[in-house]
Amino acid sequence: MPSPLPAGSVLDLAPVVPVLVVEDAADAVPLARALVAGGLPAIEVTLRTPAALDAIRAVAEEVPEAVVGAGTVLTPAQAADSTAAGARFLVSPGWTDALLEALRASGVPFLPGVSTVCEVMALLERGVREMKFFPAQAAGGTAYLRALHGPLPQARFCPTGGIGPDSAPGYLALPNVGCVGGSWMVPADAVAARDWARIERLARAAAALSAGGTCR
Repeated sequence: MPSPLPAGSVLDLAPVVPVLVVEDAADAVPLARALVAGGLPAIEVTLRTPAALDAIRAVAEEVPEAVVGAGTVLTPAQAADSTAAGARFLVSPGWTDALLEALRASGVPFLPGVSTVCEVMALLERGVREMKFFPAQAAGGTAYLRALHGPLPQARFCPTGGIGPDSAPGYLALPNVGCVGGSWMVPADAVAARDWARIERLARAAAALSAGGTCR
């Protein structure tokens, strides 16, 4: 079983969670090291490529200072496979009762995805208070989350989807946002060129966004 998170919550590890699509598992370790060196220890590897589970396994084994998780978890089997590979948190773009049961059974923190008030209320009813808001920009952005806080202040979110360095501070300033997910600090051309120094610089700039937000 993966070790528990240092802060007990994915939302409290860093202001930004890098969302990775890893095509080559060999890139996972140097990529994770660059992100950690830049101040972003929580790393979400999406299950969108055949290399994803091997990438999670490699980071879990070789970069202990990273907190690696699995994203785009769609099925109970993927939840089990991800934790077996060493994922320390799980993220899904949405949820069903079957998936939620598997996320609970995983033994690690999880962020089921929501985009409507009804979905948020349904999760709160099931005892889940921390969620992914996806797709953030398309689903209403900061205005939507600000409106949710009044009637549902107990819900906390990691907005993801269409967020960049210019829009991230607006999200982080909201009282119901703990962190944001994004991929702007891991541009495809930098990964392809294996320009880990550039990724570290971008990660450091993203980590500095905490100065204007609520997540430390």
